[in-house]
Amino acid sequence: MALGSFENYRLHSKKDEEEKNLVSKEAVIKNVLLQQTIQATVAIFLYTVTKYDDGASRTKSTPLLVIARQFIMAMIILDTWQYFIHRYFHHNKFFYRHFHSQHHRLVVPYAFGAIYNHPFEAFVFDIIGGALSFFLSGMSPRTSIFFFSFATMKSVDDHCGLWLPGNLFHMVFNNNSAYHDVHHHFYGGKYNFSQPFFVMWDRIMGTHMPYLLEKKAEGGFHARPLKNNIRSAKPKNS
Repeated sequence: MALGSFENYRLHSKKDEEEKNLVSKEAVIKNVLLQQTIQATVAIFLYTVTKYDDGASRTKSTPLLVIARQFIMAMIILDTWQYFIHRYFHHNKFFYRHFHSQHHRLVVPYAFGAIYNHPFEAFVFDIIGGALSFFLSGMSPRTSIFFFSFATMKSVDDHCGLWLPGNLFHMVFNNNSAYHDVHHHFYGGKYNFSQPFFVMWDRIMGTHMPYLLEKKAEGGFHARPLKNNIRSAKPKNS
């Protein structure tokens, strides 16, 4: 392996992953496969009802500048939707207890648990948010394939629990695996709601928690939140 042991790049040890998580990997895999089936079904439906756009794109290619603008618009729309819905699902005790707490059974996140969610939450977060970003940005179904593939890769990286050298996502985005790891800490229920691209809404709304990435003597890294930014009140839903 070119990078050697992944233990040298972990934000949590393998032991922590096995002992602290409150759900088995088998259950996570089953849930993720269900989410992917639902999302693929919705994607096929959306493509069917908007296929005239794809037909038009075959006769006239969309300029790259337009595609870039659509990508940025879709990123902002998706981020806006997910920030406020995510924050609401934390602050509303009913929604947290019955829906969002399922995702936080992964105290130590890992890559294929990125979309481990309650089906209702997945519908609200991903399907509605994805549909809004698709329609409001004006992108074609063909362009959306690239956008949602990119968004999925970004979300998987945010949950991978690794701080890999040369990671292009980390070079471009401040919202990364360490940033989201802070959110999964026991006090993270009030901080770092932004996902999957930018951190602007956390900064604007006062929920941004900076961190210091520290190298651990036994190998790997630790994303240590800056303590003076943590409010004295005990977070809800911890």
